[in-house]
Amino acid sequence: METEKNTLLEPSPQPAMGKVPAEALPTLVAVKTQDAPLCGSVLVLIQFDVCEEIRLDQLRQIFGARTADASFRHLAPGYVRYQRPPVEEALEPLILESGERLQGDIRYFDYGVVSVIFELPFSGDWDKLVQLSSRWVWDTNFESLATRIVKEKLERAAPALVKPYTAEWLKEDYFIFHLREIAGSPSATDLLASRGDVISQVVRGENQPLSDGERQEILQSRISYYPNDLAVIGWNAAFIYDTPLGAETAIQLLQYANSQLLEFRHYDELLTIQLEGVYDFLDRGGHGFWFRWRTARAASKLHTVLLDVSELTERADNAIKFLSDMFSARLYKLAAQKVGVPDYKDLVQQKLQTSEELYRFMVDEFNQSRAFVLELMVVIILIIELIYFFRGKPI
Repeated sequence: METEKNTLLEPSPQPAMGKVPAEALPTLVAVKTQDAPLCGSVLVLIQFDVCEEIRLDQLRQIFGARTADASFRHLAPGYVRYQRPPVEEALEPLILESGERLQGDIRYFDYGVVSVIFELPFSGDWDKLVQLSSRWVWDTNFESLATRIVKEKLERAAPALVKPYTAEWLKEDYFIFHLREIAGSPSATDLLASRGDVISQVVRGENQPLSDGERQEILQSRISYYPNDLAVIGWNAAFIYDTPLGAETAIQLLQYANSQLLEFRHYDELLTIQLEGVYDFLDRGGHGFWFRWRTARAASKLHTVLLDVSELTERADNAIKFLSDMFSARLYKLAAQKVGVPDYKDLVQQKLQTSEELYRFMVDEFNQSRAFVLELMVVIILIIELIYFFRGKPI
């Protein structure tokens, strides 16, 4: 069960960092800021699940990078933060041949996720924004570029990685269209009334008008804190109308929600593989005596996986707390629901429950075999005693 956006790409050769051919990335919209009705930026979020754990303290020493922290709407006590704040490092700017400057940074989460964010300036009109979203949401060049950057970074970070994955990394991509200025400074209510159809196209990455039903479904996933800010959250992209400081909250929570989705996808695949192995073992072994005796090792292995997954899911699930910032909590809940975190979390929980039931069954099978062996030994000892008794010889 995988959404359309979870596509695996074949890495393509990329130029060295610092200079990227214009054709390697979609063309930016070049409009004079003072003449543009819309001003803001587009953020391309690409995340990779690279290992079981990243030792952040060791990584910080390797890169000399700073610790990132959660941003909230209003002042909150210190415990309303990441439990283990990710490490953030600025990327070297990339200059396209057309002259546009591509900014970016990279974040490392302790539960093994590496997140790359590219930020590109935008200024233009609504038609240009729709065209931009329809091209970029389905473009894979950013993923290829991010893959190359992460591989280069992890070569240096290898000592800080715990159980790095050798197979192709799972990845997630997400697009955030952030407008900090709109001509006339409309309120969220006025903006939805006048441009709701366009916003829904941007969130879906469509260049054609959507049906009334689809538009209403998209715009239901909206949230505002002040009259003049708005966030519309979709499964693959989000539209944010807010100041840079205000938008930072939504950006960080969208990043965190997508990293959770990535982790639960990994656990879902891991448990699927483990369950398939257990089913094959049970099919091959039947229900004979020696099969029951062999289930102890298989049950022990399965239980180890259960404990590991339970620990890792708890770490990813509790990485950030919202004990006094209810707006951020509601925003995160909306973002997590739209990108699919609860669905994958439920799948993982169901497979954990199935694995636990299989573990108990296998342990019961082993205990029956052990009890049978003990009873057999008692019977053999009694037979030997009886033999010596009837022969009149002491044992």
